[in-house]
Amino acid sequence: MNKKIVIYQVFTRLFGNRNSICKKNGTLAENGVGKMNDFDIVRLRKIHDMGFTHVWFTGVIRHATTTDYSQYGIPRQHPCVVKGKAGSPYAITDYYDIDPDIAVNVPDRMLEFDELVDRTHLAGMKVIIDFVPNHVAREYHSIHLPEGIRDLGADDDTNKHFDSQNNFYYCPGHPFVSPVEAQQGEEPYIENPAKCTGNDKFNAEPGVYDWYETVKLNYGVDYCDAGGRSYHFNPIPNTWKKMTDILLFWASKGIDGFRCDMAEMVPSAFWAYATAIVKERFPHIIFIGEVYDTCQYRTYVESGFDYLYDKVGMYDCLHDVVCERRPANSITWCWQSTDGIKDHMLYFLENHDEQRIASDFYCGDGAKAVPALVVAALLQKNPFMVYFGQELGERGMDAEGFSGVDGRTTIFDYWTVDSVRRAFFTPNGLTDKERSLQKTYREVLRIANHEKAVREGDCFDLMYVNTHTWQFNPRSQYAFIRKKDDEVLLIVVNFSRPEVHISVVIPTHAFDFLGLPERDVVASDLLTGEKVELSLKRDGAVAMTLLPYGAKILKFNIKMKDDAYALNEHAKNEFPPAHTAEHLLNQLMIRMFGCERSRNAHIERKKSKISYVLDHKPSRQEEKAIEDEMNRLISADMPVTYETVDRQHLPEGISLDRLPKDASESIRIVRIGDYDVCPCIGKHVRSTSQIGKFVLLGTNWDEPTHTFRIRFKVIP
Repeated sequence: MNKKIVIYQVFTRLFGNRNSICKKNGTLAENGVGKMNDFDIVRLRKIHDMGFTHVWFTGVIRHATTTDYSQYGIPRQHPCVVKGKAGSPYAITDYYDIDPDIAVNVPDRMLEFDELVDRTHLAGMKVIIDFVPNHVAREYHSIHLPEGIRDLGADDDTNKHFDSQNNFYYCPGHPFVSPVEAQQGEEPYIENPAKCTGNDKFNAEPGVYDWYETVKLNYGVDYCDAGGRSYHFNPIPNTWKKMTDILLFWASKGIDGFRCDMAEMVPSAFWAYATAIVKERFPHIIFIGEVYDTCQYRTYVESGFDYLYDKVGMYDCLHDVVCERRPANSITWCWQSTDGIKDHMLYFLENHDEQRIASDFYCGDGAKAVPALVVAALLQKNPFMVYFGQELGERGMDAEGFSGVDGRTTIFDYWTVDSVRRAFFTPNGLTDKERSLQKTYREVLRIANHEKAVREGDCFDLMYVNTHTWQFNPRSQYAFIRKKDDEVLLIVVNFSRPEVHISVVIPTHAFDFLGLPERDVVASDLLTGEKVELSLKRDGAVAMTLLPYGAKILKFNIKMKDDAYALNEHAKNEFPPAHTAEHLLNQLMIRMFGCERSRNAHIERKKSKISYVLDHKPSRQEEKAIEDEMNRLISADMPVTYETVDRQHLPEGISLDRLPKDASESIRIVRIGDYDVCPCIGKHVRSTSQIGKFVLLGTNWDEPTHTFRIRFKVIP
């Protein structure tokens, strides 16, 4: 099965920090810091369960910080050239080292990284890390150089502003002047001659808003040549070789991709050189480039990039549509402008540079961007990325210190992300609103990978024919169709506050392009499980109601047979009360602990056993709550009902990986009121009161695997 790449970007040092009360401008000792080991197998499986295929661990390579690690042989950094107490992860001090902040045991930090890569792969995901090619920290010095490799700048002629074999640019005769004054008692920072600054500032006195903590790397481009910018790529610049060696080093560590910071500030000729070398030895490696100049998109794709940030394109467009500054139909022009390379575009709604959706600087509520989520994740086959906490409606409105209140989650300070801390490390820690948004993200992201119409299918944009119809508002609604083989998704979103009743015209061209028949079909809304009848006619209209900031993802099969399929054979003879209790207990554990349904259960008349993988050992109070809540649910006398659906029309929350490999085309769905829905072919009671009393007989906890085993019986 082809996979649609769905990336979870996580700022590594913030993710696992459990300190709920952080001090503005606090030190590591005061505010704490997250570790690589916080990404244990339980948390990684939680991330994978959301629908993610890749994790981008932001900020793992050693970078400038004010924290003193000199006792471990790590050079100290002068505070005048560090932004914030923790420092920017994009001011690299050693390309061959792991940041000590995120290690439990600093001397073993590289081993801890290797183990993180292994755990992520074991959880079913791939690993992406940053590659920062344009600049390094002012006090860059590698203490872990591989044998035979010289450090950056070690052989530079510092008497020249530019030399094609230098690694840096210099200002001969001029000392560096930091825009930040040394604090009382500190020795002044000395750099003479000054190196030129990372954001192409080619003098010795950068301003406070420049990237003054970094120095520009020299790839053989003379930016200050008398005749204008000139290129000196023959012989190959020394920096090309050293930076390619760095890529090869990390590729050999078993990672799966690089997110390349400010890729467009590095000449495309280097990328063609480096990506070819890396991919020859490590064909699986993907390169994601941060490129803002849309006119250069094709150049960088041709230079070896698999994917490019579509920030100036789709990000800015969806941002403006959500904030009601552009009409929804502008999305069409946006994706069409990258036609031919659209599969190479990385779509996202947040990242570490951008303001949080739920912040006061964006739209104030993460739920308002659900239509944008559906469009960005499902419109094309290209990758989609989520920034950690986005799925929870994280607001990013903290006054962390250097970062300030700007609607962003800080990358410069020691801090915690409250919603993420509660979601991953506090049992039952989310609010109902956060849990609801998280559920929506999980549903949409799973659809992105489970539906072959999204992973592999064609897209037909319906906006051109719906722009002038009276029952469709192109300013606030957007509609498109995805199709692969016989499976079709009709996707419509509403970017506006009111509930709307609309009709979506499907033109003759769509029928011809997609090979659609004119016929009546039964569609299932993949977000709600609702069944609707659609009449497919050329230039006909499909009527529907969209909730405020809502979406419809209507799935149907154009060759669905009217006759019933034979159900899967079933040889088990379960005790119906206990088997129904198993369904209730699965859903209860999901809601209490955020775990998956059990894959290891032995349900019998006298005594049953069932296991779950949890992020912590439940307390006695939690064990008592399980028993009490089970009996409350049983006494609610919820009806147990059945329905039969084909594999293409599974209700929300049910994924194909839960079905047996030999499952037939028709699947029996068991519902317990509105509480639980699950595919099952066993025997059940007619209502929960017939289960009787649920008795918790005992539990076991296995610490290495975080497995919690429950023994129970039911007394009808």
